[in-house]
Amino acid sequence: MYRTVATATTMGGVPTDNVDFVVTLDQVPRWSDAESRSSLEYENGDPSFSNSFFPDPLKSPEEESSRNGMVSRFPIDHEINSKIYLWRGQPWNLEVDAVVNSTNENLEEAHSSPGLHAAAGPGLAEECATLGGCRTGMAKVTNAYDLPARRVIHTVGPKYAVKYHTAAENALSHCYRSCLELLIENGLRSIAMGCIYTEAKNYPREPAAHVAIRTVRRLLEKQKDEITAVVFCTGTSSDTEIYKRLLPLYFPRDKHEEDVAISKLPADVGDENGETIIDERKIRIKPLPKKANPKPSEAPDELPVSDVGLVRRNSSYLDTYLDPAFMSLIKDPDQRRQEQWEKTSQAQGGWNCAKLLGFGDLGGPPLSAAEEYSLHSRYISKANSLNLSEIAEMKIVYRGGVDSEGRPVMVVVGAHFLLQCLELERFVLYVVKEFEPLIQKPYTIVYLHSAASLQIQPDLGWMRRLQQILGRKHQRNLHAIYVLHPTFHLKATIFALQMFVDNVVWKKVIYVDRLLQLFRYVPREQLTIPDFVFQHDLEVNGGKGLIVDPRTKFVYHRP
Repeated sequence: MYRTVATATTMGGVPTDNVDFVVTLDQVPRWSDAESRSSLEYENGDPSFSNSFFPDPLKSPEEESSRNGMVSRFPIDHEINSKIYLWRGQPWNLEVDAVVNSTNENLEEAHSSPGLHAAAGPGLAEECATLGGCRTGMAKVTNAYDLPARRVIHTVGPKYAVKYHTAAENALSHCYRSCLELLIENGLRSIAMGCIYTEAKNYPREPAAHVAIRTVRRLLEKQKDEITAVVFCTGTSSDTEIYKRLLPLYFPRDKHEEDVAISKLPADVGDENGETIIDERKIRIKPLPKKANPKPSEAPDELPVSDVGLVRRNSSYLDTYLDPAFMSLIKDPDQRRQEQWEKTSQAQGGWNCAKLLGFGDLGGPPLSAAEEYSLHSRYISKANSLNLSEIAEMKIVYRGGVDSEGRPVMVVVGAHFLLQCLELERFVLYVVKEFEPLIQKPYTIVYLHSAASLQIQPDLGWMRRLQQILGRKHQRNLHAIYVLHPTFHLKATIFALQMFVDNVVWKKVIYVDRLLQLFRYVPREQLTIPDFVFQHDLEVNGGKGLIVDPRTKFVYHRP
């Protein structure tokens, strides 16, 4: 698809065919090389070189610069400068390790850098669809397919509003830093970066260029040995002129540029990562005053009664800083609840019948309706902000159709619950997110315990915690839990749940020994059932009463 342009002189003309060209790094002007400071200009999307040099934006004959005792915030560093390139054109024509694609949170082709997907081929969009999206300010990496680069790094730039200027600035800085960090993590060393801001998101061009250049500079100061080339790619003449004017401020090539940059740089150039910090918004953590032990001699007997009371009050006023109720207000609500459970458990003198039976710690106090609502709201909010696609792919919990009376069905596959491979907290978040639309009205759960007895299951303490997070709507609207292929151990566990956790919910369990019986409650066409469940049903029941077609999985009565 691509052809390599052999030398810079061959790029001077306009290509005579439709074959795309590949540009290598040695054909791109390096910022530090005086002999390579020629400006690259594209006319109608075609490459060409002009013989003009980069104009010196800091040169001012009538004005002399002086340091006035000030130290440069971006001193000359020839090693870093040698890694910077400025090129007018599309990043995906460059033969580098990675190119950056500015896209939206869904990684959609229509919102990506124009022309990238067309050049890379359909494989890029297919892989993007499997990534589960990308949050603003973050980045994700894919293969490059038909591009001359090895990888494509996708990042999502922020929307800009004057009211939230600082937030947008830091999010944009994080875009550039995330791209470079991903480059290093994947063992890559050269990257071509277009302007991440877009017209649709209203980010001003020059402020965005300041953020981009200073963020790259700060990261190279820390990781200069890991990166060999950063190519700033511009798509318009206005972007090119902005970068020509701003690059000397952050990557000075000589003492003159360094001296003049001192007066030309903005007052705010960010922190060590290039991010803006507002002093008024910094969190200041100071130690609490230490409680002083009063000496007896400090309260003489001859003081008046009112003064003695004042001394006593002053000697103990610091106790208000250490009041448990006051201190609990600054702690995470979940942490406070966990501490309450631990205290209640300790107050019981270590006697916990459920724990002795191996069911886990059930000693925590019950939650009020308000506490359950608050807990549920926090989990829903957090779940909606996370990408939990890896949990969904395990197919532990998924939506079915409706039962025989039209109630929606949630299917749980016990054999897919691999406790060793599962992060329980993320699983809880996924369960809360999936159950949220169901628990608003009557619904049914189908639990497939087929072959699940071989897997390690969570204890009753965890089950109680999950039930509290789901809240009282789950308890009230749950119609029934149909348990297929129950074992003696599972029945004992459910009996313990009825005793120690919730007598309302777990009284709704209905044991189902065979698939044909389950289909009386939930029609076959309303369930997606794994193949091994059919096989397990045949092994347990000996094929009595039903036959399963191994191709169509159709179940019918044995004649």
